[in-house]
Amino acid sequence: MSNYVKQQNLTEEYFFHEGCHIAETSNSSDDDQASIVRARVEPGEQTKWHWLANTFERYAIIQGQGEVEVGDHAAQLVTTGDVVVIPPGIKQRIRNTGTTDLLFFAVCTPPFNPDNYNSEE
Repeated sequence: MSNYVKQQNLTEEYFFHEGCHIAETSNSSDDDQASIVRARVEPGEQTKWHWLANTFERYAIIQGQGEVEVGDHAAQLVTTGDVVVIPPGIKQRIRNTGTTDLLFFAVCTPPFNPDNYNSEE
């Protein structure tokens, strides 16, 4: 690995059709064990139901508050410092219930692969 520090570049944030804004943090061949993005959900917004095949995902909440639904479980409140663990193939969605942006890091193992992404559209 030639560079041990990955600088977050928020100027390259993009809107993902799932219903959130994504800023790539780490998803490259020099770290083939995990990928990390910073996700942003605007106040009052909710992502669409989606799931990742063959991929564990974790949401590490870094700002704001919301409700997350994983599988058939009831919605649970999440806030700064909480971590949501989502096994492969389990549907999920998250809603911002606060008045500021809900920010979280989504950490995928193995790294995110668009071929593994599925949604209810």
